[in-house]
Amino acid sequence: MREIVLDTETTGFDPHSGDRLVEIGAIELFNHMPTGRTYHQYINPQRDMPDGAFGVHGIGPDLLTPPRAPKEGEVTLKDKPLFKTVGQAFLDFIGPDSKLVIHNASFDMKFLNAELKWIGLPEIPFARALDTLAMARKKFPGSPATLDALCRRFGIDNAARTLHGALLDSEILAEVYLELIGGRQPDLILAPEPARKTTVSSLAKDETWRPTRRPAPLPPRITDEEAAAHAAFVDGLGDGAIWKKYS
Repeated sequence: MREIVLDTETTGFDPHSGDRLVEIGAIELFNHMPTGRTYHQYINPQRDMPDGAFGVHGIGPDLLTPPRAPKEGEVTLKDKPLFKTVGQAFLDFIGPDSKLVIHNASFDMKFLNAELKWIGLPEIPFARALDTLAMARKKFPGSPATLDALCRRFGIDNAARTLHGALLDSEILAEVYLELIGGRQPDLILAPEPARKTTVSSLAKDETWRPTRRPAPLPPRITDEEAAAHAAFVDGLGDGAIWKKYS
C-alpha cells in the first residue's frame, strides 16, 4: 500500500482571493514505512509575500514590501520555477491513486487543485486525501490537534521545527500518522517486496508466518520436590477437591 505524506506552504488562506503555493514537500510510505523517496519544491508565486505568512514559514523575504536580503534559513523565491513548470512532476510523484496523508487536508487540497486547474492539469479527487487532523480530533476529542500538540502527545522530537517547512512538516507528520494508526507496521504482517527492507532468513520470499502446533510438548519445568509438595497440598483438600478431577 503506497501513501504520500504531504504538506504545503502558501502566501495566505484562499487561492481564489489571490493567494498562491510557495512550497510543496512530500514523502513516500509503503505499507506504512518510509521508502526514502521524497518530493520537495519551492515555487515562485508571482506576487508579494504578506508579513503574516512570512512570519509562519520564513519563505520569500525578496517578496516582502519592501523586499530585503534573506537571513540564514530564509528562502528567496524570485529565482524559483513557476508551478506550471513543476505541476506535472508533482503529479508524477504522487501517482494516480496513492492516498495523500495531509494535516487539515481541505486547506492543502484547495491550493493544489486551484494551481492544477489554472495550468490545465487534472485536479486531485478529495477522496484520495486522508486528513490526520480529523483523525486526531476523533481519537482525542476535546484535545489540541495541531501538529505540535500531537508531537508532544506522542513524544516525537520536533525541535528543528522553529518555522513551518513543507518537507520537514511532512517528515514529522509521517511519524504522527503512524502513531495515530497504532505505530509502525500496525498489522504485524511482513511487507511484500519491494518495500521490505529487513528479511527473515527462515522464511521463503513471499511466505507469511502463521503459528502451528508444536511437534513435541515442552518438558515440565517444575522439580520433583515441587511436584511432591503440590500433591501433598491437594491430598489435604479432601475428596471433593476440584484438583483431583483433573489429576
